[in-house]
Amino acid sequence: MHRLILNHAFRGRSFVRTSAILPWALPTALIGLAWAWIFNDQFGVVNDILRRLGLIETGINWLGEPTLALLAVIFADVWKTTPFISILLLAGLQSISPDLYEAHALDGASAWQSFRRITVPLLMPQIVISMLFRFAQAFGIFDLIQVMTGGGPGGATEVVSLYIYATIMRYLDFGYGAALVVVTFLLLVLAVAIAAFLLNRSRKHTTGVA
Repeated sequence: MHRLILNHAFRGRSFVRTSAILPWALPTALIGLAWAWIFNDQFGVVNDILRRLGLIETGINWLGEPTLALLAVIFADVWKTTPFISILLLAGLQSISPDLYEAHALDGASAWQSFRRITVPLLMPQIVISMLFRFAQAFGIFDLIQVMTGGGPGGATEVVSLYIYATIMRYLDFGYGAALVVVTFLLLVLAVAIAAFLLNRSRKHTTGVA
């Protein structure tokens, strides 16, 4: 929804847009260190807020429990990468002519109907590209998780890149590590092929509707 807000004209829009992409511009290792402190069980801001609200009495070990640690790194990664996706979708929103919305409103359509019948179909190419970027970034994420949890606890947050790194650099199993790299590359190629198919299908659908 905030992507739609960024597409509208309002006072201070430039400042809001700049602030929205700030997390993406910051170094990932620095962000990982900041979130590690935010989720710290003794001094973290999250536990402090929960204590002040009376929701907990003792600090929650966010990065020490497998499920909570996984949720924490997912939240940090989404916070880090969402601005980049916002840029892609904002570019797509700005390419949609306002005349389409005006004509649809004259026909009695609501804002939700315009979003479902105009915004989503015309924005589908950018949505597919965004999903492809996030898929590739999910395979390549390394420094954020390395700083926050190091892949722990008990391997709960050990993603593909961390596993490959440990296989090659820690266990010196170069053959298995190389095989993992090849398999990861093939999965990414498959994802690109699926995305290209969906983009082509979306363009045909949009052209047919037009």
